[in-house]
Amino acid sequence: MTKTMRRMLLLFVTIQLLFGYSQQSEQSVPWTLEAAVEHAVKNNLQIRQAYLDVMDAETYKSQAIGNFLPSLNLSAGHSWNVGLNRNLTTNTLEDMTNQFSNGSLDMGVNIYNGKRNVYQLLSANLGVLARQYQLEDMKEDVMLLVVNGYLQVLFSKENLAVQNNQLLVAKSELEQTQALVNAGVLPQGELYELQATLATQEQQAVTANNEYEMARISLAQLLLLKDFENFSIADFDYDMVATMILDKSPQELFDKAVSSRNDIRFAETNVDIAETNLKIAKAAYQPSLSGYYSYSSRLSYADRLVPTGAVSLVEFGTVAETGQAVVIPQAQTESASHLPIGDQLRQNDGHNFGVSLRIPILNGLTVKNNVRRNKVNVDRSSTALTQQKQDLERTIYQSYNDAKGVLKAYEAAQKTTQARKEAYQYALNRFNAGAATSLQFSQAKQRYDSAVSAELRAKFDAIFRIKILEFYFGIPLTL
Repeated sequence: MTKTMRRMLLLFVTIQLLFGYSQQSEQSVPWTLEAAVEHAVKNNLQIRQAYLDVMDAETYKSQAIGNFLPSLNLSAGHSWNVGLNRNLTTNTLEDMTNQFSNGSLDMGVNIYNGKRNVYQLLSANLGVLARQYQLEDMKEDVMLLVVNGYLQVLFSKENLAVQNNQLLVAKSELEQTQALVNAGVLPQGELYELQATLATQEQQAVTANNEYEMARISLAQLLLLKDFENFSIADFDYDMVATMILDKSPQELFDKAVSSRNDIRFAETNVDIAETNLKIAKAAYQPSLSGYYSYSSRLSYADRLVPTGAVSLVEFGTVAETGQAVVIPQAQTESASHLPIGDQLRQNDGHNFGVSLRIPILNGLTVKNNVRRNKVNVDRSSTALTQQKQDLERTIYQSYNDAKGVLKAYEAAQKTTQARKEAYQYALNRFNAGAATSLQFSQAKQRYDSAVSAELRAKFDAIFRIKILEFYFGIPLTL
């Protein structure tokens, strides 16, 4: 094997290994929240459509800019006249073909049209701005959905770990009790309640696993991933962190949201667009003034008669009284080809220019009805903005109260869990000492398990509610 072949083989193997590793890594590396949000924003179909809407608005803006430019059109033509035509050199009708060319350049410019071009450009700029606000608002909505889905996976994953751990504890307790029954320390009947508890715990573990799988698949679908089997999120312990968001009043949160929320900006821009379109419609009442200029010329490819410079006397008639012939001088001509194209263009050119004034008088109520429709659109946009602000205010107040409520519920759940834990430990000690029945022990364990699950759910519920408030206040969504 040559040195070159060894290098190529080594390169091939290296590429294969790297490619295989990248594929495996892409599938097996757990997703962080930041990676999930970035992927969702990049691949969401609605966001892609919003990008196209922005590009479409940019096109309308370019068209509005073009309204300020003059119109310029160039036209040209060439014709063949085949059949009976007059021969200019012989002044006779002959079967022949004549060719002609013509061309023109037309230019028009708008001088005044009631500032419609100005208003159309303003409306187009506002349209671009509105689509950008809509795009950013859609990104924020997708980010919020991803955060919610990510938290659901975190909760279900942690809940599954809790249920599996409780299942191991139940199995261990059943095994210990079985040993005591076999030793004759406890009666056989003590096993039945623990067996039922184990069965219940197994069922809860299966339910928790199903909830985790559904949450994981739902998040993967939200991210438009195809490989559900290998999708997972990064493992980390997320605890409640101190937040100052609840120290602010709902009115402070609302004022900040109104000034920063893209959906509000979008609604406000729609009002500006409607008002500008109303100005465009009213401008149709005003007269319009335009200027125009046209240049044209033509070409002929037929032969022509040209003077030779010689003059001959040609009999024109006779005097009636004397019979004397009357002669006139006539320049002699000869046949020649057509003039050069440049000479013909200069000789045959023509210019036409002027101004045109248009004063609207009666147009079948078209302008009036258009103005009326745009007034309605202004009112509709203003109403939509007011409704948007009211919905936002109601949502913030509701979210604020929900966040405070679930935070208190989480604090209460922590106390409940701690109390249930101590009660469970006390029941366990009494059961091991033979002072408590298996029923009493199982009830204490079930209460403790329920408290752990309730605390976990309250924890993630509080996290999400607080994240919503931070989201409305303009704080980036992170975990």
